[in-house]
Amino acid sequence: MADRVYLDILGSRFRAQLSYRTSFLLDFAAQMVGQASELVVILVLFGRAKEMGGFAMHEVLIMYGIAGVGFGLADLFVGQLDELPRLIRTGQLDVLLLRPLSTLAQVATGDIQLRRLGRIIAALAVLVTVLSTSDIHWTGPKLLLAATAPLVGAVIFGAIWVVACSVCFWIVDGRELANTVTYGSNMFTSYPITVYPPWLRRFLAFVIPGAFVAYYPALALLDRPDPLGAPAFLSWCSPLVAVAAVAVAGLVWRFAVRHYQGTGS
Repeated sequence: MADRVYLDILGSRFRAQLSYRTSFLLDFAAQMVGQASELVVILVLFGRAKEMGGFAMHEVLIMYGIAGVGFGLADLFVGQLDELPRLIRTGQLDVLLLRPLSTLAQVATGDIQLRRLGRIIAALAVLVTVLSTSDIHWTGPKLLLAATAPLVGAVIFGAIWVVACSVCFWIVDGRELANTVTYGSNMFTSYPITVYPPWLRRFLAFVIPGAFVAYYPALALLDRPDPLGAPAFLSWCSPLVAVAAVAVAGLVWRFAVRHYQGTGS
């Protein structure tokens, strides 16, 4: 029954957005341009250097592509959590809590924007192109990794989004703080972690498991050892990290909701 309700909600959102086709196409194109602008930054950097953190351009582009698709999917399905501070401040969250449905699912399906598909398609085009032109020794496990890495990355990004936005239950207007973690993680994962200082690398790679979005999967695809000396098995651990991240996100969200007392609006 609940699944049917969510499908009906999503269907109504999608029909409403597609009814204004010109506006939708312009927004879709803007998302593609936004993703492409990040690619331009990488190309400009490689116009001045032969490598970045010990990685060649095609190797960095693999990380960029995986991270871009993963973040785009997460943004599409859970990006609506950015509205949580407004829902809390205006008291609208209290209405969602009264319904016999998952509060998290209600917030996530509240305003899914199809235009975000533009970001996903742009990043996917880069990923497919660079994987097909790179000298990779393809095997069954690698093909499976290439197909699932963006999806696993999306799950990790989604878990990060849930945890970051849960802070807003205590910091009512904490959207900017949450965005620092969510959108900051997107920037972090698009580059090799070797370009960051050690303290930032440890925090964003392991406390916030951003390194498992694209860096370690890319090492596995490229048959490269980690320049930082991490064991090789970490390159295949992203699915396990995603499961752990979802478990932590679920615990944090449930704890936050149970201790929510309203804002008095």
